[in-house]
Amino acid sequence: MELVIDHVSKCYAGDVWGLKDFSLTLAPGILGLCGPNGAGKSTLMRILATITKPTKGKVLWNGVDLQQKPNSVREVLGYLPQDFGVYPNLNAIEFLEYMAAIKGLTGRVARQRIDHLLQVVNLVGVRKQPLGGFSGGMKQRVGIAQALLNDPELLIVDEPTAGLDPEERVRFRNLLSDLSGDRVVILSTHIVSDVEAAATKIALIRKGELLTHATPESLLRLVEGKVWEWIVSSTVLMELQKKLIISSTIQSVQGAEIRVVSDVKPDPKANVVTPRLEDAYLYCMKNGQGR
Repeated sequence: MELVIDHVSKCYAGDVWGLKDFSLTLAPGILGLCGPNGAGKSTLMRILATITKPTKGKVLWNGVDLQQKPNSVREVLGYLPQDFGVYPNLNAIEFLEYMAAIKGLTGRVARQRIDHLLQVVNLVGVRKQPLGGFSGGMKQRVGIAQALLNDPELLIVDEPTAGLDPEERVRFRNLLSDLSGDRVVILSTHIVSDVEAAATKIALIRKGELLTHATPESLLRLVEGKVWEWIVSSTVLMELQKKLIISSTIQSVQGAEIRVVSDVKPDPKANVVTPRLEDAYLYCMKNGQGR
């Protein structure tokens, strides 16, 4: 089972490039595709889901070119787009039955799968209520369920935890981890903590270009000895924000405890601390490093 993204580029009207010469080879496991909004993540997801075609390059699923034979991946694809819509007059069961029929599941198999997934996404108690009355997070959980209906070999989820409360985000991360053994999972997000909790490999994307593809451990080693913490006044904090990479700020009665990523010791009072994945992410995004 292999997904090959081979020098893929996507150009929109006005000579705007959503992707630039993007190459990546994926085996079973969870890839965390991480980058800021507008980096090209959703463009890549739509190409992989065969919704749009690349301007240059190609995508291969188990050696088959998706532009020539898109059904080779559609039959085994689960996809949750960033802007997931529902039919407001249908309830969760009716909507999932409809989606199951589209994916070729009917009868007892579909019912068993729907019952199981409603439990997985914690919607059993509201399964017969119209989707139009669901909150954003509840609709997102329905979207997660529909993406898993056909037990996909390739699962693509674009900003899947948007609108979920903290408990449901943890539940979803655990679900992804359980699913990752025998399928290719691509988790596209700008929330680094989601990637940190679930991904076996991480790809960082900026302005349509791949910055790095590495394990979480490799990215953490990139900023080892470069993460610092100390306390500053609010006035000093405003000045430091203009010239340093600050990954977190915690206010206290003593002042602001700041966490900074820097190649050199940024202040005599700064103490080196254990890096986190968000530190590595900000460092790569700022410096364009990671390859």
